[in-house]
Amino acid sequence: MSQKVVKGSAIADFLASRALEDYGPLNFNFPNEEIVYVAAAEEDTIKGHFWKLNFDGASNAVGNRVGAVLVSPDGDHYPFTCKLDFDCTNNMAEYKACMMGLRAAIERKIKALELYRDSALVIYQLRGEWETRDAKLINYKRLVLGLVEEFDDITFNYLPRDENQMADALATLASMVKVSRQEDVKPIQMSIYEAPSYCYNIEEEERDDHPWYQDILRYVKNREYPDQATENDKRMLRRLVCDYVLDREILYKRSKDQVLLRCVDAVESKKILEEVHEGVCGTHANGFTMARQIMRFGYYWSTMEGDCINYAKKCHKCQIYGDKIHVPSSPLHVMNSPWPFSIWGMDVIRPISPKASKWHRFIFVVIDYFTKWVEAASYANAYRTSIRTSTGATPFSLVYGMEAVLPIEVEIPSLRVLSELKLDEAEWIQSRYD
Repeated sequence: MSQKVVKGSAIADFLASRALEDYGPLNFNFPNEEIVYVAAAEEDTIKGHFWKLNFDGASNAVGNRVGAVLVSPDGDHYPFTCKLDFDCTNNMAEYKACMMGLRAAIERKIKALELYRDSALVIYQLRGEWETRDAKLINYKRLVLGLVEEFDDITFNYLPRDENQMADALATLASMVKVSRQEDVKPIQMSIYEAPSYCYNIEEEERDDHPWYQDILRYVKNREYPDQATENDKRMLRRLVCDYVLDREILYKRSKDQVLLRCVDAVESKKILEEVHEGVCGTHANGFTMARQIMRFGYYWSTMEGDCINYAKKCHKCQIYGDKIHVPSSPLHVMNSPWPFSIWGMDVIRPISPKASKWHRFIFVVIDYFTKWVEAASYANAYRTSIRTSTGATPFSLVYGMEAVLPIEVEIPSLRVLSELKLDEAEWIQSRYD
């Protein structure tokens, strides 16, 4: 008799011994079973993939700034912040922060999003419950609604200010930091210390009779405190030794999963690093992977993760044969210009209507074909230095009594200056000499 038959007979005997008296057969006839199951699965899928966006913006005497935080379904946070170098109101900054967060979500191809903000005006205007009367906000609202169309499901929710502190902190940080356009701001790094500071300040070279865990070993073994220890140090040491176990003369560190890891000194840690990284079974792993491997092998020291990172960076073989993480995905095609502005394109857009904010009518466009960068700025100089048919002169000359020239054109006269003065170069030099 096979093993499956024996198991089946045992289950049948067990069910027969516990039979119910009023037992009725179940009805397994479910109409449209497939449709109901698909709808439930789609609903669960959509609920599990909702991203959250918290945004904040403000404008005051310190500056104009915006901040936003994207939160993934797994709880990962992606902060964004921006400083506005133009004058705007608080509501304009709110819309600007919303646009920044929506564009970041679109770049990550997010389709289901929940927006949270502590500004009732912006939230209810985007919902359509409140009317937008400010002319400055109408264009912002139109841009936001255009970005909203990129999502399959999006909701706008009001959030109290106490629960939107992270986005508010990012906006405040953007207004406090003074950065020029030529400077690159490095990302802010946040560190988590799992032990007191004196456990990390360990010398690279230490004597065998005084390892980094000497104070812990003395307290666990003899209940003795270090010399010149304050009450605060004693209290911290008592809390720290709760995770350490002494077995004969060997000290062990209890990990989070209750696994005992042997504490090693500086000399032993160097041998472990060499063996794990480039030994017989070494894989030349990076620093974080090395630290996890050493813990799986059953060893521990307080500066283990930092030592692993530094050792992997200094490994000569890793620098030669390691993957080049900074290599671009596609080959670069370098284009060198023989002289500045040789491959730049310039154009002047015809008079625009209505006029710009500072009554500018012409737009001067400069295009750098190497970086595909375009800058369009309106200049009133094109209008002021053009001869008007009604007066036969330029507005600049009528106001200041002379044409607009550069300072260098006074020292080295250009053709335009010479033609206006109706002098040849020799006559101009003689007039300067006189």
